[in-house]
Amino acid sequence: MKIAVPVINETLKMAGNAGHTPYFAVFNLKGGMFRSFEFEGLRPNPKVADEEEHDHDEHHTCDHDENDLEHLKAHDTMAQAIEDCDYLVVKMACKNTAKSMNNLGVKLQKYNGSEALAPKILTELAIHFK
Repeated sequence: MKIAVPVINETLKMAGNAGHTPYFAVFNLKGGMFRSFEFEGLRPNPKVADEEEHDHDEHHTCDHDENDLEHLKAHDTMAQAIEDCDYLVVKMACKNTAKSMNNLGVKLQKYNGSEALAPKILTELAIHFK
């Protein structure tokens, strides 16, 4: 099973907004009762390739509607970058991110904790991945 976490860089600090993260850290879930997570690598988020750098923890509201085809395609492109993953861990994701992930079978797993690093977050959430 593969799990993606939006991160700001190679430090694997989780980004607050999945749709505007510069990278996805991809992990493989190993084990049965005693689960572990093996880091596979970073994947760039193609949706934000042309965006200027900003605070990835800022609260961004997606104000695009269902008729903004260019924006929806950007979300679909982002989802395709991790379409081989079973889950995307999120603190925050807009309806368009959720829809694009759902269309490709990537489930969203909400994280409400205070941990910042992806490996520790996955350990906290391990029981939720089925």
